Amino acid sequence: MVAAHLKEKLRTVPHQPGVYLMKDRLGSIIYVGKARDLKKRMSTYFLASRKTRADLKTRALIDTITDFEFHTVRNEGEALLLEGKLIKDYRPRYNIAFRDDKRFLLLKIRPDEPWPRFQTTRLKKDDGARYFGPFAHSGALRATVDWLNRRHGLRVCRPASPTATDYHHCNADIIRNCSAPCIGRIERVAYLLRVDEACRILEGKGRKDIFDDLTAEMETAAARLDFEKAATLRDVVDNLRKTLAPTRQFTRGRGVPTTVKPTEDLAELGEILGLPGPPRVMECFDISNVSSNHIVASMVRFTDGKPDNQNYRRYRIRTVKGQDDFASMEEVIRRRYSRILLENFAANPDLADSQEDPVEIQRRLAQEGRAKIVLPDLVIVDGGKGQLSSAMKELQALGLHELPIIGLAKQREEVFLPGKSDPILIPHDRGALKLLQRIRDEAHRFANGYNSLLLRRRMKESLLDDCPAITPRRKALLLEKFGTPSRIKKASVAEIAALPGISEKTAIAILEWMGADHV
Repeated sequence: MVAAHLKEKLRTVPHQPGVYLMKDRLGSIIYVGKARDLKKRMSTYFLASRKTRADLKTRALIDTITDFEFHTVRNEGEALLLEGKLIKDYRPRYNIAFRDDKRFLLLKIRPDEPWPRFQTTRLKKDDGARYFGPFAHSGALRATVDWLNRRHGLRVCRPASPTATDYHHCNADIIRNCSAPCIGRIERVAYLLRVDEACRILEGKGRKDIFDDLTAEMETAAARLDFEKAATLRDVVDNLRKTLAPTRQFTRGRGVPTTVKPTEDLAELGEILGLPGPPRVMECFDISNVSSNHIVASMVRFTDGKPDNQNYRRYRIRTVKGQDDFASMEEVIRRRYSRILLENFAANPDLADSQEDPVEIQRRLAQEGRAKIVLPDLVIVDGGKGQLSSAMKELQALGLHELPIIGLAKQREEVFLPGKSDPILIPHDRGALKLLQRIRDEAHRFANGYNSLLLRRRMKESLLDDCPAITPRRKALLLEKFGTPSRIKKASVAEIAALPGISEKTAIAILEWMGADHV
């Protein structure tokens, strides 16, 4: 039965596009969704018939909802962008899409290139390029860029400065899709004018005239019974409308309230853990096991409460046989912090024989700007007492006794501290716990992603293990030369036989076993 306060609140929801956030009894956001019509979409959650027809996951979500909030936007594209942003911020447990670190597409062009071309990217850099977006509809964007390139004769080839040699391998000029700057059929000044015109379209300038011209051309084609061209123009117009729809970039603190407040969360966490101050730099470790052949670890670093992606690290466990999370945690902690000590002391040899506490030395080097790698203010291990004890053992062996460290157990989100048998239970509505959950979840995601990558590589390469003619050394040589089994299969007998230790007879046997057609 729907609570009275939810029924009353539903009356205030407008018939407008936007996003909605479902909350549980602790005030935590458990689901983020978008809608073209908020009123219609949100009402369906509180219909008795919806619950009876829903799957187990949706029923569990509906049963957990005790409150909600919503935010209106200008169009469906903005709703999609805002939904993705909020899911990445809150990581609600009932959302699946957008939980990774993938961003929406941007379009960039480098005016300083001899012959600029459009490229898609997901990361905006300070590299002098001109950026457009983000764009909510990737398919519409790519179709629009194809249309812009054809309309203005812009090149799509990869070389930064294409030449006549590249032209011999291209037919875009022949089918009139390119102005062929590589062979001098257009001057650079004229080409740049075409680039500027395409950029003006992406900025939305002259949008009405473009739509009017395309619509008129589409109607003319339909009147001539050229329905194929009319349908193509219809798709161009539809993709242009989606791509050029005005959208805002949503960032924290801009138009949308958020409980993600890094500065406040860090201060609260430092107070709860009894640290001398907010832990500005935190490093979190996670172990991922798929089988005894695929044991990896991840280390993610947060600076000022936000992911510091450039300082993420991943490890393949080398010294542990079988699945042993404790021993694996020991290895990764040892490798990470022994490297920090070695690199910082190598850069500052005058301190190698100092009797000062190692942690204090590292802190002083960081303050003086002499540390190659800054020691974190807090180390977090994913796990309970066992993982924490393993990590502490290695830190003590390195002399880092004073480095703050905690263990975060998943089941009840218990925080374990060294030397204390009872864990700290931080309330679920506190920003300090949400901050720990974010860094722990990020470490888990990063470790699982690496394990999946290695597993995919292993599955592709395992085909070679069953070939009688292939030894471990031959396998290593073949993969180093050709990269993948599919490329080995396409190679000639002579190319394979050119490798040391592989005769022509062996090369033929390998290709025949792999089912190559050209043997």
